[in-house]
Amino acid sequence: MATSAPLASGATAQSRPWLFASGARHRQIARTRPRAGPQPAGVLFDRDGTLIEDVPYNGDPARVRLMPGARSALDAVRAQGLPVGVVSNQSGVARGLITRAQVVSVQRRVEELLGPVDVWAVCPHGPGDRCACRKPAPGLVLAACARLGIDPRHAVVIGDIGSDMEAARAAGARGMLVPNEVTLDHEITAALETAPDLLSAVQRLLSRPAPPGGAP
Repeated sequence: MATSAPLASGATAQSRPWLFASGARHRQIARTRPRAGPQPAGVLFDRDGTLIEDVPYNGDPARVRLMPGARSALDAVRAQGLPVGVVSNQSGVARGLITRAQVVSVQRRVEELLGPVDVWAVCPHGPGDRCACRKPAPGLVLAACARLGIDPRHAVVIGDIGSDMEAARAAGARGMLVPNEVTLDHEITAALETAPDLLSAVQRLLSRPAPPGGAP
């Protein structure tokens, strides 16, 4: 399992997201330049409701269940040599409902089911904490891209709700919405790109450039 990355100089644990990354893999990624053509330089996924079923404030690995097509989607990204990241709000930490150790234990279970994730960027703050990382703020996307050594403008964020798309847009990244039963109609209407399922989203972004008005 990945280890926690150090905070940037001058940052505090209270104001920054949690980053979990594999050093060897990231040294390799940092030496890789974004490839030409329509493919992104990296793909960031929301966790709950996108990769795994949304169980509110879950700290129990035994309750982790994959969303349809999740393993195939991540395998397709890895097959192209692209890094995989996860950007996830976990306000249950701030609410005292789950601990850092429980967040990590769920991440480990996700990796057992989906394979390795190059970087996890987690916001442990609550809605009232006014941090810069809680989606729809761009902090998680920016932190994950910085850790991967890629330009956010060459990254894609895949998620199931509007705040995922807003975070992508605010960071300058491309967003792809995969709606489910909790996605609101206005979130679907506002999304620049949507896909019916996770695998279709990945196949589309690996084969097509961003649409007009999207990220460069």
